[in-house]
Amino acid sequence: MPELDKIIHSPARLRIMAALIALRADEQLNFSTLGETLELTDGNLGAHLQTLEEAGYIKVEKTFVARKPRTFVRATARGRARFEEHVEALREICKV
Repeated sequence: MPELDKIIHSPARLRIMAALIALRADEQLNFSTLGETLELTDGNLGAHLQTLEEAGYIKVEKTFVARKPRTFVRATARGRARFEEHVEALREICKV
């Protein structure tokens, strides 16, 4: 039976990963859009993204658009796989 992923299991991180997994593998979300969509403060979102990035579940890219700093986030292949395993573990729990 698959096990729950302790990193993804946090409600905010689960929501972040779900939003990123909904995208194609080559797509990414703007930091501000992600925060607004999930109704997370910049500080809260930043802390959760750091945890996910350190685990290798997401990739954070900082760049400039029209001379303004922008941060983009996407799920990695590892993150996608761990998310699917986590969801499968939740499905198994729900069968009980």
